Amino acid sequence: MPYRERGYFVRDFTGGETSTTMLLRVRRWIGQMFPVLQGKMDIGRYNEMRPAMYERLLQSVDRVQGFDGLRNIHVGIDIGAAVGTPIRSFFDGRVYKFGFNPSPGDYGHVIVTEHNINGHRVWALYGHLSAKSMSRLYEGKEVRAGDLLAFVGGSDENGGWPPHLHFQLSLQQPTTHDMPGVVAKKDHDEALRLFPDPQLVLGRLYPGDGPFLP
Repeated sequence: MPYRERGYFVRDFTGGETSTTMLLRVRRWIGQMFPVLQGKMDIGRYNEMRPAMYERLLQSVDRVQGFDGLRNIHVGIDIGAAVGTPIRSFFDGRVYKFGFNPSPGDYGHVIVTEHNINGHRVWALYGHLSAKSMSRLYEGKEVRAGDLLAFVGGSDENGGWPPHLHFQLSLQQPTTHDMPGVVAKKDHDEALRLFPDPQLVLGRLYPGDGPFLP
């Protein structure tokens, strides 16, 4: 669906399509209207059930921060953009963790930042990045709102996905550079509490709050 006020497309994965078949092209530059990343893009929604997209990749034995089972409810926002598109910090903070998740369907290169927002500690995950993004990083490195943080990675380095950024917030302190980007139905309510809608910091990107179901 085109979000006409902004000029980009919002993807709908509730029909069970793969990310490859559902990748949509945007219509124009949105420039400064989006505070994290600038350029041509499309949006994948938070709180969306995505049947058949992850089943073969995320088995029931997989566990990330206590979340396991058949995980197919997306708890971040995806921002489709060209390989090499710059990604900027949404707020003042510091680099908390960074690393590489090599399994197919995982994040590939990933950075987690830590922020203090109105007295509350908040962590943000940037996933599916390029290897170039990992250079000159160290834990505790300060970042300012608008600072260049990373670049969108290609499928050979981002877990095998079409190029996009997975952006996710957490109110739970991560133990590593990882967060569960999708969760099982049994954990849905808890996940929404721990991983709030990124539109709280990015601004409204599409109509509706979900859950978006088949």
